[in-house]
Amino acid sequence: MDIDFDHKGTKVQQLIDYLQLSISTNEYRVGDSLPSINYLKEKYEVSRDTVFKAFSELKTRKIIDSIPGKGYYVASNVKNVLLLLDEYTPFKEVLYNTLIAELGAAYKVDLWFHQFNEELFNEVVVNSVGKYNKYLIMNYHNEEFSNILTQIDKKKLLLLDFGKFDKNGYYYVCQDFDESFEQALESIKEDLSIYKKIVYVINKTHKHPRSSIACFSRFCTRNHFEWEVVDEIPKAFQVNENYFYIVIKQQDVVNIIKKARLDYLKSGRNYGLLAYNENPFYEIVEDGISSISIDWEEMGRIAADFVLHDTAVQTYLPTTIVKRNSF
Repeated sequence: MDIDFDHKGTKVQQLIDYLQLSISTNEYRVGDSLPSINYLKEKYEVSRDTVFKAFSELKTRKIIDSIPGKGYYVASNVKNVLLLLDEYTPFKEVLYNTLIAELGAAYKVDLWFHQFNEELFNEVVVNSVGKYNKYLIMNYHNEEFSNILTQIDKKKLLLLDFGKFDKNGYYYVCQDFDESFEQALESIKEDLSIYKKIVYVINKTHKHPRSSIACFSRFCTRNHFEWEVVDEIPKAFQVNENYFYIVIKQQDVVNIIKKARLDYLKSGRNYGLLAYNENPFYEIVEDGISSISIDWEEMGRIAADFVLHDTAVQTYLPTTIVKRNSF
């Protein structure tokens, strides 16, 4: 292996990453001696201090150790994992924290967000090929497989969250944004029957699959509920009494609560509110906001099991509803 220094980080950090990758891919195995400080200094035209700092950090991480007069050697084999998610949200943090806790110190997880930017998604994937032991990736699109992922060894890749496409033998742990969403609504149809209208706030700027609209409308029509789909919440948007709001984007949840308060309306008393994707804050806001979600901790545990044990997982997590005082 070789290293080309660039401007994406300090030379110390890039040398750490290079050495750690060399160990994780078994170029250097546990017990093997590492090149000397002077050798690396000359080969990569860096200062002795740069090499020493890199070795010191790896020693702090207990990946390498040293014997006075003999030099440095590999003490443990760290594994590198790429976790590529779409965007930051509190429930993605739950996924990440669960994964880290399950894997332990022997695994180094590099976390990236592609922000639904296809160019960034492709760049991260291309630059990661061959550098990681496992790849945990949220695909760029729910209905279309990103062909750039074919560059990654299938056995090392786990697709997360999105997946309404032919996964062609890939491992995955996904959620069903359509039928499972509809089934979850069926479980609360008696609760919904008291409301004048069911409003689905999906927000056209959000990447939530719009195919869920057909499932929502089918559910409402079948149960004879008056319904409406709202693509955005304008300034003039008014929260109505005896309406039930199913809201995808967390900022829209906030906006609805704020607008309701202007008219002295409270969720659970004057209107109903169901937020998509569980959030720790929903337990306390407005005396409790109900949520419809998969179990993000479970996704983290399944992903960790894939990394630790090469589990051949191909599953969809169930969508469930947590009822709180916003009903």
